[in-house]
Amino acid sequence: MGVLFLLPLLLVLAVSFFSRSTFGGIEPPLTANNYIRFFDPLYYKILWVSCVLAFTTTILCLFLGYPFAYVVARAPVHLRNLLLLLIIVPFWTNSLIRTYAWIVLLRTEGVINTVLKALGLIAEPLPMLYNEFAVLTGLVYTMLPFMVLPLYASIEKLDKAYLEAAADLGATSWQTFWRVTVPLTAPGIMAGSLLVFIPSLGLFFIPDLMGGSKAVLIGNLIKNQFLTARDWPFGSAASIILMALTLLFIGGYLAVTKDKEGKGLT
Repeated sequence: MGVLFLLPLLLVLAVSFFSRSTFGGIEPPLTANNYIRFFDPLYYKILWVSCVLAFTTTILCLFLGYPFAYVVARAPVHLRNLLLLLIIVPFWTNSLIRTYAWIVLLRTEGVINTVLKALGLIAEPLPMLYNEFAVLTGLVYTMLPFMVLPLYASIEKLDKAYLEAAADLGATSWQTFWRVTVPLTAPGIMAGSLLVFIPSLGLFFIPDLMGGSKAVLIGNLIKNQFLTARDWPFGSAASIILMALTLLFIGGYLAVTKDKEGKGLT
């Protein structure tokens, strides 16, 4: 952890206080202007859009993933193993390749537009690529398994006696779900949301490939500072700010989890 995590992090932190040299390197004097510069309205807006998109991705993954995880957890054992395999299979293929597959599906002359035109449902191709819709589609597809697996683990461990008790007390299926199932599986919901939200903030290849120049997120900004603009100090400062935001979300998750555990004990 010290060599692979702490040391690189300290190096990035140190670089963030240097100045950019004429030829794209780093040089004195030490300055905090890289952090001040990040809160320019332009960069602040990029961070805000990134958070909104990551939050939307998390909500969509939750709405899509919870029913699927519930079905998997309640399925017969032989069928459950098959469904779990379907969740894990995407990890066997590089995510970059899967993103290119989505481009083939969504582009103007792609599979979806071709089929819709052949069926006479549209006259002109739908603009499904190189916009925020495409980025959101790619993010949801990529991050969905990270939501499903924690939810499955939480639902699978749910004691059915609580559900039977709720039914004996006259609760409807909907009431049982909202007042028993959801609260008892809240740790899985929170863990899955954290696993989806945080990586969604930093992913840059999906906005690059599926969003084009119309979707610049914080991950793209950091990548461009290192590889294109060669402004390593500003890129490092943006990375530190993103990591601080990530730690803030993790701290909030741990605080809420600890509070729920404390209430459960009492």
